[in-house]
Amino acid sequence: MAILLGVDTGGTYTDAVLIEGEREVIASAKALTTRHDLAIGIGEAVARVLAESGTAPERIALASLSTTLATNALVEGQGGRAGLVYIGFREQDLDGHGLRAALGGDPALILSGGHNHAGYEARPLDLAALEAWLAEDRGIGAFAVASQFATRNPEHELAAQRMIHELTGRPVSCSHHLSAKLNGPKRALTALLNARLIGMIARLIDKAEGKLADLGIDAPLMVVRGDGALISADQARDRPIETILSGPAASIVGARWLTGVDTALVSDIGGTTTDVAVLRGGKPMIDPAGAQVGPWRTMVEAVGMRTTGLGGDSEVQVLSDGLAGGLLLGPRRVLPVSLIAHEAPEIVHRTLDAQLRATVPGEQDAAFVRAVPGIDAGGLPERDEGLLARITEGGVQPVGAVLRTRMEAQALRRLVSRGLVQVAGVTPSDASHVLGQADAWDGDAAQKALTLMARKRTGSGNLIATDAEEMARMIVDQLTRQTVLAILETGFAEEAEPFGLDPAELARHVLMQRGLDRHEGLVRLNSGLNVPVVGLGASAATYYPAVGERLGCEMILPEHAGVANAIGAVVGRVTIRRSGTVTSPSEGIFRVHLETGPEDHRDAEAALDALQAALESAARAEAVAAGAEDIHVTATRDLRTAEAEARQVFLEGEITVEASGRPRIAA
Repeated sequence: MAILLGVDTGGTYTDAVLIEGEREVIASAKALTTRHDLAIGIGEAVARVLAESGTAPERIALASLSTTLATNALVEGQGGRAGLVYIGFREQDLDGHGLRAALGGDPALILSGGHNHAGYEARPLDLAALEAWLAEDRGIGAFAVASQFATRNPEHELAAQRMIHELTGRPVSCSHHLSAKLNGPKRALTALLNARLIGMIARLIDKAEGKLADLGIDAPLMVVRGDGALISADQARDRPIETILSGPAASIVGARWLTGVDTALVSDIGGTTTDVAVLRGGKPMIDPAGAQVGPWRTMVEAVGMRTTGLGGDSEVQVLSDGLAGGLLLGPRRVLPVSLIAHEAPEIVHRTLDAQLRATVPGEQDAAFVRAVPGIDAGGLPERDEGLLARITEGGVQPVGAVLRTRMEAQALRRLVSRGLVQVAGVTPSDASHVLGQADAWDGDAAQKALTLMARKRTGSGNLIATDAEEMARMIVDQLTRQTVLAILETGFAEEAEPFGLDPAELARHVLMQRGLDRHEGLVRLNSGLNVPVVGLGASAATYYPAVGERLGCEMILPEHAGVANAIGAVVGRVTIRRSGTVTSPSEGIFRVHLETGPEDHRDAEAALDALQAALESAARAEAVAAGAEDIHVTATRDLRTAEAEARQVFLEGEITVEASGRPRIAA
């Protein structure tokens, strides 16, 4: 029976799982994610799962990868240098949808050309200006081309693409290939971000395929798209933007496979974030506005996901304001003290012991820093460069020993945001070690770190906690509170009948919270969640029973919740969706807008049939190229008409075709 390999690169761990015959998990393994080179962690996780199961590499019939690389790169402003060719637009159109900010100084050419809404040429394409612009070497790794109304006629985008290919040999992302919808600036933004990711994703896929080959695995590699569907590695190289939210999408697919539940909220706690999504009718809900990553709202179809900076590695902050004080978890991710001590025990324990001997708590107690190898540090200011050099030379060091001035604290934050440096501090993972709920790393270091944190004082002068154990319970209780709020926000946001208030405000509302307390006085209040929650993530079994109890709902914790993303990476289907439009530019003319250009018909039904046939052919061909078999094709039509002089007048028709099948597996 065929054995399938699923791999997921998370913020802390890279998971690998083997599934036999799409029915049974036979082994799973974890390795620390190597953020400077994700392929290293992928290779380690795959080698471990093969060794644990005793599976011969040649038995692997299919491998599939879900990756955070594209999402993290966009959030952190990383990626290659891209050039934008903006056809038929004005200078001020660069401000639409944050396009100018997304360029971030990368070159852009505003070129005469473009079409109108009916697909007629508005102005001739100025290819001479494009040729002159391309003649100057600007260090561009990939190009994005966006033309006005390219979804109604892509002629100018395709002509510019051909010239760029001929003169530079660089990859080119055409906006109409990424979305069939109108809104030129938003399509341009999507194409630009895609171009920026091409080199990065291609390197990851090349390295991942190399690691699999080194291990003796000769099987096709698939990649999870942001809507949970699978695409081939080659398609991911061409359209890496479609892999944003790949990991969260895989978790939803994994949740459905593990539980069979039709309607539920799925909450996946990782090292960095908690991702909450809705499962309806056994399918993840798709965000109708397009995937949003960081500040960018794209035209990429992806699961509707609410992401909160809350995870097992979230930084624990003591709030000293006010008399009572309190805790806040996240949104920043740090390395757990127990993990950094596991890797550098001597310096960490020596530092913690010295801090415990001090009579006054220090601002940087239980905080450490280390450089991340293999990251390009070009273009740093002098202060940042000097600080990075000291950190690199010293290895793991206490933060207090590295920072010489308060100004350097800002430099450290900049180095962390660039991914050049990692900071370690107290996290929920450390609290779990203190409470005996985890033992993967150095529990003694966690005990010392939480003892140091417990010595801090609130605004009233009282200690935040009496000892490490009480501190740990406070951290876990705060994690429960923040998780409950994240799940409630998603529930309110997806309610069929809106309440008229912001979901975050509703989740925190005093009536909602008193209802969760089951308040009974002159007024009786009872509130909660009306559907089950599927809890995913390696730490879900530790934290989520209390979350379910607070929400008054069924909490489903599947057996393999810790590797649900990796499971979802390999049990999904290949699904290709293509959309197109028929318009009526004048009475009696029905225009089909195709990749080859507009095509006119005298009958509306004939035009719709012609469009559907073209879309079905293209979707089926792309599904085959993606590695699908047993392909099933469906089509939906959305027709817009108006009544004039007692008769129905055709205005516009949109057809969406979906070709779906299982990925082919190696013989």
